Amino acid sequence: MKRSNLLAFMALLIAIALTVVACGPTPTQEPPLEETPANGSIYGKAQVDAIDVLILESFPVQVRVIARGFLPDGCTEIDEVHQERSGQAFHVTVTTLRPAGAICTQALVAFEESIALDVYGLAAGRYTVDVNGATGSFELAVDNGMVE
Repeated sequence: MKRSNLLAFMALLIAIALTVVACGPTPTQEPPLEETPANGSIYGKAQVDAIDVLILESFPVQVRVIARGFLPDGCTEIDEVHQERSGQAFHVTVTTLRPAGAICTQALVAFEESIALDVYGLAAGRYTVDVNGATGSFELAVDNGMVE
């Protein structure tokens, strides 16, 4: 009978050890934080994994960028999209917004954002696009409306 008590005690210790290990903290990837203003919101940059550059059949030509990626949790959402052009390169920044102190699901949330590039008046040529580190390019075969 002593042996069965010892085995039961060891099984109980193993079960307790597994429970403690399973309930411990799990590593999470925090979004890059840029700013926490007084209103209690946290702003960051969206993780963009890939972009598609689409040239719409129209004149003047319209160009849209489809950005795909992941938000770090169930509370974070796309806030704003900013774009600027420097020569032949478009730089697009997609920012995120998350309520500070919110209790959120800790699962990645996929997103897809359609962004219209300001291409009116551009000269014919090849242009690059960078959206939070994901890059692509497009080419205008002819001047797009009034050339600057």
